Amino acid sequence: MVGALTRMTRDVGLAEDIAQDALVAALEQWPTVGVPDNPVAWLMTTAKRRAVDHFRRADTLRRKVAEIEHARGGEEDTMPDIASRIDYIEDDVLRLIFLTCHPVLTPESRAALTLRLVGGLTTAEIARAFLAGESAMGQRISRAKKTLAEAHAEFELPTGPERAERLDDVMAVIYLIFNEGYTATTGADWMRSDLTTEAVRLARMLAALTPDEPEVLGLLALLEIQASRTSARLDAVGRPVLLEAQDRSRWDRSMIRRGLTAPDTAERLAARGVPIGRYFLQAAIAAQHARAQRSEDTDWRRIATLYDVLAEAAPGPIVEVNRAVAHGRAFGPGAGLAILDAVDPTSLRDSPLLPSVRGDLLERAGRRAEAADAFTEAAARTGNAGERVVLEDRAAQNM
Repeated sequence: MVGALTRMTRDVGLAEDIAQDALVAALEQWPTVGVPDNPVAWLMTTAKRRAVDHFRRADTLRRKVAEIEHARGGEEDTMPDIASRIDYIEDDVLRLIFLTCHPVLTPESRAALTLRLVGGLTTAEIARAFLAGESAMGQRISRAKKTLAEAHAEFELPTGPERAERLDDVMAVIYLIFNEGYTATTGADWMRSDLTTEAVRLARMLAALTPDEPEVLGLLALLEIQASRTSARLDAVGRPVLLEAQDRSRWDRSMIRRGLTAPDTAERLAARGVPIGRYFLQAAIAAQHARAQRSEDTDWRRIATLYDVLAEAAPGPIVEVNRAVAHGRAFGPGAGLAILDAVDPTSLRDSPLLPSVRGDLLERAGRRAEAADAFTEAAARTGNAGERVVLEDRAAQNM
C-alpha cells in the first residue's frame, strides 16, 4: 500500500500516513459491517479517497488532485485483481526500497527508513538494531521522510551509475531485515518468519533486476541457505535449536539448491573480473554448512580461511566474533579466544553475541565456571525470550 500510494502522491511520509488511516478505518468498520470480499481493494480505494481529501483540504496541488482522481477512476475497475498482480505489487515494493535508499539520506537514515516502511519493523525494534534510543530513532525516521519530500525524490527505479550507487545500501537493508527475522531482537519468538520470507523475496527481485552483480547473487544465496534451516531451528515445543544440534533432514533442500547455484554464477562473473565482496564470501561460508551432511562433517578449516578473507574485505566486530567461532572449531578453543580477546568489548556492549561466543569457547576449553558467567551475562543482554532460555540453560549446565 505504501509503495502504491507513494507512486501516486510522490510523498513517502504522506503515503505511510494515508495507509495507516485506511487500516484504522478498516479496524473501525469491518467488525460492524464485515470483512469485504476483497480487503486489498477496499483498503486501496479508501486510501486513495483519503489522498484526494488531503490535497483538497490543503487547497494546493490541484493538479495532483486531478491526477489522483484520474488514477482512481482508471484503476478502481481492476483493483479487485490487484492481489493477483504480483508483478505490479513487487514493482512498487522494489521502487519503494530504492527510494528509501536515496543518496540524499545518510546511510543510517536509509537503513532505518527502509526497515520501517518495507520491513515493517517498529521504531523500537529499529532502535535496538542500531543500538540507539527509541526517541532519537523516531526523529531520524521523521527527518528522513521530510528530506525525501524536500528533495522531490522520484519514485522510479534508478538506472546506470545511480542504481550502482544505491545498490550497496539496498543490499544492506535487505540483510538487516533478514537478520531481524532470523533472530528477533525482542519478543517471545526466536524468529520472525514474516521478515525472513520478505527479505528473501526482495533479494530474489533484486537479483532479477541485476543478474550480473555477484554481490547481489551472493546475498540471495546467503539468505536462501540461511532460511533453509528455519524448520529445524525450533524443537517440538518451540525451543531454539542451535546449528550443530539441528536435524539436517528438516532443512529445505530446494532452498539449499537455489542457494548453492548463486555462488557458482557469482564465481563465473568474478572470473571475468567482476569484483566480489562480503555477501559472496558469507554465502561461501554458509555453503560449507549446507554441504555437510552432519555437523561433524563441516570443513571448519575452510570456513576459518574464508572468515580471514572476509575480515580483510569487510572488517568489523561481528565478523571478528564469528571468525573466533570458526578458528575455535578449526584449531581449538584457545585460538578462538585469542581472536575474541582482541575485539573491543565496547563495540558490542549491548549485544549478547560477544559473551555468548566467549561462553561457548570457554566451555569447550573446560573452563566451565567462566563459561557459566559468560552465558549468564549474555542472557542478561538479550531481549529475545527464546534466546534467553538457551543461554540460561547453557549457564546452568556449566555451574
